Amino acid sequence: MNQKNIPYYAVIFTSTQTEKIKGYQEMAELMENLAKMQDGFLGVDSVRSEIEITVSYWTTLEAIKNWKQQSEHLLAQKKGRNKWYSWYNVRICKVEREYEFNGL
Repeated sequence: MNQKNIPYYAVIFTSTQTEKIKGYQEMAELMENLAKMQDGFLGVDSVRSEIEITVSYWTTLEAIKNWKQQSEHLLAQKKGRNKWYSWYNVRICKVEREYEFNGL
């Protein structure tokens, strides 16, 4: 992810999946592509193992609210609750400082 103007916001989505994952990967890709088109979207990081963690980055809380209410995202949320997730947690954090190490 590229440097952003500080502060910005991170939405941390942590989840465990059910055994019924048919269609999940396609929906995840669609959601990432749609998020990239939203005003205020800055980027996303994701890792999957027995627990999935996806962190999306946004310029404002308003941008996050608008994404949560986006019609196709609402459909994905409903499918997630009814089919793909056995548990999830959402945290919204304000990022006030950032630094990184990038090797040699």
